[in-house]
Amino acid sequence: MKITGVRTTLYEYDMLRPLADANGPAGRQKTSGLAVFIDTDEGVTGVAEGGAGARGHIHSYVDNLLVGRDPRGVKGLWKRIVEFVFKEGNKGIASSAISTIDVALWDLKAKADNQPLWKTLGASTRMVKGYASGIDLSLSDEEIGEFYESMAAQGINAGKLKVGLDRESDLRRLGIMRDALATSGKTPVLLIDSNEYWSPKQAIRNIRHIEEKFEITWAEEPARRWDHYGLRKVSEGITAAVATGENLQDISEFTPLIANGGVDIVQVGSGTTGITGAMKVADLAYAFEIPVAMMNCPANFMAHTAAALPNHMMMEMVAVGRDIAMNVDHKVEDGWIVLGDSPGLGIEYDEEKLASLSVDQLSPDTGIGLWGRRRGAGLYEVGFGEPESMGEE
Repeated sequence: MKITGVRTTLYEYDMLRPLADANGPAGRQKTSGLAVFIDTDEGVTGVAEGGAGARGHIHSYVDNLLVGRDPRGVKGLWKRIVEFVFKEGNKGIASSAISTIDVALWDLKAKADNQPLWKTLGASTRMVKGYASGIDLSLSDEEIGEFYESMAAQGINAGKLKVGLDRESDLRRLGIMRDALATSGKTPVLLIDSNEYWSPKQAIRNIRHIEEKFEITWAEEPARRWDHYGLRKVSEGITAAVATGENLQDISEFTPLIANGGVDIVQVGSGTTGITGAMKVADLAYAFEIPVAMMNCPANFMAHTAAALPNHMMMEMVAVGRDIAMNVDHKVEDGWIVLGDSPGLGIEYDEEKLASLSVDQLSPDTGIGLWGRRRGAGLYEVGFGEPESMGEE
């Protein structure tokens, strides 16, 4: 079996609701996707969902480094591309492209073996515990309650709330989320995420205030992703665990965090240089007895990887319709993602739907790189209703 080439389709659509955090509290509802298809001479195709900005790199890496090679040697092909980007580094668009290619190759390998990917990766179970994540800072109190109640109706009792701009609002909204999750019939598990908006001292002060009223299981990105000194300071200053890693891309970036005690729960995802990279980071965490949590992705496709990790805790579930162009072979039962038996990822693109959403280039209100850092981050807190930028001409 040999790789013959790659095809991509760029598309955009409106999610079911806006997503917003402390850096972008107004929220964004319009988004994009890149459907990626890696073809072989035996008619087996691997699929993946990628980022629009990495489209050119994806074509370049496949055409110049992978065509003519056996796609089933996924780890070797991953290493080949990672070494190719040695000078620029496994970061940014290069990492995004490698991640997408790696996912498609794993899908292809599992299809060639006629197995669901979770079996190919060595998992002994198809079950992955999930948690609800609203990415919800722009939602009204009523909308927050409705979202977490809808997730609780599926047996999910853990939820992650976006915080960081207003203490009293954070407390009120946490109470709403807790009460909604309690309708699952289970004890609510509360998580918070400030998306690197705070400095370490701000984080300790704000989280301690929250912990006076709520038991928090983890505080996500309470300080900068690379600041192992600051993150350790936060971890030692609060009761909750510090979770971080979603915006790190290479194992080299996780090593100082783990070695210096800057992380209690390591977050991995497809952005961690694909499935291969995520497994390597998870193994590093396992050596230090640190649990990992899988980040969200369209159609929860990284659940296959999570199922194969012995130290996996639970996976983020956003549920905003990002599988709009996909047919998916998994379901949610009693708070668990239950993976199916279809070969590969269990994802097929709906070609007709994909064609109806496809675009030659993204519209201005979709764009690339919309998640910037809000004014005042790490210095002073800019609350709701205040302008996101000042002093610019």
